[in-house]
Amino acid sequence: MNAISEKRPFDTVGFLRTWGTTLFLLLLVAVFASQNPRFLSLRNATNILTEVSIYGVIAVGMTFVILTAGVDLAVGSLLAFASIAAAWTVQHLAPGVPQWLVALSVASAIGLGAGFLHGKAITLLNVPAFIVTLGGMTVWRGATLILNDGGPIAGFDDGYRWWGTGAIMGVPVPVVIFAVVALIGHVTLRHTRYGRQVYAVGGNAEAARLSGIDVRAVIVSVYAIVGFLAGLSGFLLSARLGSSEAVAGGNYELRVIASVVIGGASLAGGSGSIRGTLIGALLIGVLSNGLVIMHVSSYFQQVVIGLIIVAAVAFDSYTKSHRGKV
Repeated sequence: MNAISEKRPFDTVGFLRTWGTTLFLLLLVAVFASQNPRFLSLRNATNILTEVSIYGVIAVGMTFVILTAGVDLAVGSLLAFASIAAAWTVQHLAPGVPQWLVALSVASAIGLGAGFLHGKAITLLNVPAFIVTLGGMTVWRGATLILNDGGPIAGFDDGYRWWGTGAIMGVPVPVVIFAVVALIGHVTLRHTRYGRQVYAVGGNAEAARLSGIDVRAVIVSVYAIVGFLAGLSGFLLSARLGSSEAVAGGNYELRVIASVVIGGASLAGGSGSIRGTLIGALLIGVLSNGLVIMHVSSYFQQVVIGLIIVAAVAFDSYTKSHRGKV
């Protein structure tokens, strides 16, 4: 045969967009393991996964929000308010009822309600999500301080603490819950009509509206989802620490948004996945834990995470501008 088959050039940009974060995560693991053998110990791996699970639960919800080209800056403050409101209810209004059941119900309901309010404010008042949730960040943090005069609430029973410190077949409960939430999020986005609507709204809201999608309802729903998961995360964090604190969730909005963006989601909406968010959350957890083990100041952690966010967004813009080019 005289025909010469042409080989397509290797798509370096596409490969890095798909696997770059995973390769960087593996590189970090290798570097930290070479610096300190304790990094790969079962105990340290369990600590990393448990820590990641707390903010990773919220990151799953944030993926839905960012897919619609939105953002929620209030998740850390909402986590704290839901947590301390649940603890206050346990101590003052629900004697004789299992503490964990009361706390889980109250924290999740508060998160869901607050997220719904955020979504309604965005859609009905036509106020940018950044402004609404920035205001929410201040409101919920202030409400947290008011509720118990800025003090912590402790004294939870073993049933409550189990949700943060217990294990199921050797796997920490928060990790199990994170896995279940991530699985539900993945199936919802990839295999349901609602998931396709979320991507459509983020890709082109006007086109989605013209195709019959209730864009406002979708936007409200994604903020309700992330709010609910912030409340759930607040419950898990209080169970793990054995107390609800007004300062809980500090900088969680940074970690959550970073997990989604580093995982490949576009801030412009319409592009991203739960798989990418999982990798992004693990990368931040590994990075933070590794720097601590290497005795690097926690102040530098924020600097490094911030730089990685900028690099991730810059790479996203680069790949979009070079898409389709040989």
